[in-house]
Amino acid sequence: MISCALLAAAASVGIVLSQLGDPPSARSASAGAAPAEQSVAGHGADQHLTDAPAQSTVPAPSTKVLEYQFQLQPNYYYCGPAATRIALTAAGHAVSQGQAADLLGTTTSGTNSAFDVSRALNSVLGNGQTVYRTREIPAYPATSAQAAQLQADVVNTIGGGRAVVANIAGHLTDNAGVVHSYEGGHYLTLVGYQDGGKTVKIADPANPRGDGTYWVSIPKLADWISQRGYSY
Repeated sequence: MISCALLAAAASVGIVLSQLGDPPSARSASAGAAPAEQSVAGHGADQHLTDAPAQSTVPAPSTKVLEYQFQLQPNYYYCGPAATRIALTAAGHAVSQGQAADLLGTTTSGTNSAFDVSRALNSVLGNGQTVYRTREIPAYPATSAQAAQLQADVVNTIGGGRAVVANIAGHLTDNAGVVHSYEGGHYLTLVGYQDGGKTVKIADPANPRGDGTYWVSIPKLADWISQRGYSY
């Protein structure tokens, strides 16, 4: 299990970070503190590699945002439980972050991987069936095929009424120009999309601004997830 650690906050969240687009070595889950607009780090990378061609299985509108209940995570190691809880509320299941943490096996060292998230979501929603699966993007940067697959998975899952939970690491500048930095890793929930899935709405349990959401493009999001995975 990869340890969690509090990240040092940057003096200004609007600065351009020199490590944006850094190679995999700079995005390691074991990297030290980095400039951030939040002070919460995340957790370990997934272990099993999966890459599949993009495909569509559920007809979906070109734009959709789910209804869900947002909560900020209460401590530095609860991003997994908080993001999982957001996804469950989108499916109509009210659980506490503590209950989600029990399902995930979260400790003060965090939540191991997206595989734990899929398992926890299935334990609540599956009724013996596999509702959520885990897909990984094994290397940075993500390929165009991997970004296309992520887009298809987002549209299929959210279009079908469920949220996506992503395990990410590194830096990203959202569509409003705000920098988000989780050098040690983080979990967040994808709760909507527009333009046929080219842009995704993120509910970030470590983001104290407004309603905790922001929009990002699929290529940027795929790179953010790279070397980790997502539950869809």
